[in-house]
Amino acid sequence: MTTVEARPGPTRGIRPKVVARTGLQAGFAVNAAIVAYLFVQAGFASNALIVLGRLTGLYAALLMAFQLFLMARLPWLDRRIGMDRLAGWHRWNGFLLLWLLLGHAVFIVFGYARPTGRDPVDQTVELAETVEGVLRAVVALLLILVVGAVSARFARRRLAYETWHFIHLYTYLAVALAFTHQVAAGTTFTSSDLATAYWYALWGSALGAVAVGRILLPLWRNWRHKLVVTAVVPESDNVVSIHLTGRDLDRLPARAGQFFLWRFLTRDRWWQANPYSLSAAPDGRTLRLTAKAAGAGSAALRQVKPGTRVFAEGPYGAFTTLHRTRPDTVLIAGGVGVTPIRALLEELPGHTVVLYRVGSDKDAVLHRELHELALARSAELHLITGPIAPDPLAPHALAGLVPDIADRDVYVCGPPGMTTAVLRSLRELGVPKPQIHFERFSLAG
Repeated sequence: MTTVEARPGPTRGIRPKVVARTGLQAGFAVNAAIVAYLFVQAGFASNALIVLGRLTGLYAALLMAFQLFLMARLPWLDRRIGMDRLAGWHRWNGFLLLWLLLGHAVFIVFGYARPTGRDPVDQTVELAETVEGVLRAVVALLLILVVGAVSARFARRRLAYETWHFIHLYTYLAVALAFTHQVAAGTTFTSSDLATAYWYALWGSALGAVAVGRILLPLWRNWRHKLVVTAVVPESDNVVSIHLTGRDLDRLPARAGQFFLWRFLTRDRWWQANPYSLSAAPDGRTLRLTAKAAGAGSAALRQVKPGTRVFAEGPYGAFTTLHRTRPDTVLIAGGVGVTPIRALLEELPGHTVVLYRVGSDKDAVLHRELHELALARSAELHLITGPIAPDPLAPHALAGLVPDIADRDVYVCGPPGMTTAVLRSLRELGVPKPQIHFERFSLAG
């Protein structure tokens, strides 16, 4: 049996998630107030539409910088809030940003067109030709419109992760174009030394966070640990486990329940980064991921050879024991969502009940390991099979399997539909929100 280091007990006092969320909200509120102050100090244009255009443009710039912070993958923030929720906030913030940018463009164009009587198209062309930075702003807006379209739910479900991720990278080009537009044409930006210093500091901090979280830290960790594949083990017809080792893995701050973005450095796969959860608790010597063939990237994992070098970004996610509030736990897994659940079972103290929901026995990946772990840790394991109706995880069914579920922490990981249904059942059973921890597969699959 794998030996893992002792973990802290249930969280006391203010929860880490609350601290991080409150810090983000307070930081945004302070910056929103600073932007409003600098806007007023710069003075108002005579045209109300231009005033609205400048104000929406400034808050769009603030939201754009905030977007960078949300997805900078800073470890302190990610461990407390989780990539899953940060990605959700990033998505909704992105749609608000899009509306502010559209409002900025419409107000500015109509504001300048009203005194001259030009139509909006002619006015846009005239501004692009005569005002430095406007053409770059138009290109940035078009790029953000494309990214917003592919991020909509109906489009996201139809795109491979690799395609969506590649298109999303154009956001950085849009950010660069928008920033140069603000420098060149932003009246408030140049209205005072204080305003100029503030905006440079804001953009510098946001871009610096991205550079640290998404470039420098991953490069440092991969140079330090030098991960390499040691074995490729088929778990079923469409599920495979990859075993890895490396240097100084005891210093890699990975925990059970977290995931990495894995890049296998072969000739045909080095450019693909796919998110997979750890399926075993890190022991300081090895790592293991287990993935289902859900796309071209995961289907090709069977072809990876031992000895292949791996570039891993992470660890990411707040689906860990850091957020425990109670001594005892319920782990609920659906399908391949069992991978982080299996890892958590290795690490969790106290009495644990595991509910594993699959369509049939043959779909129960890692079931033998779960059974052995449950025996070794005096945990209860329930394999739940059969059709989705009637719901085997409905409130009355959960209460029958775990009568004291409201007095336990509950970890849920599975397909979005199952996760949503279980969360609804937990609410009906009166499980307090701080005791519910879940992963929706929105990024880590």
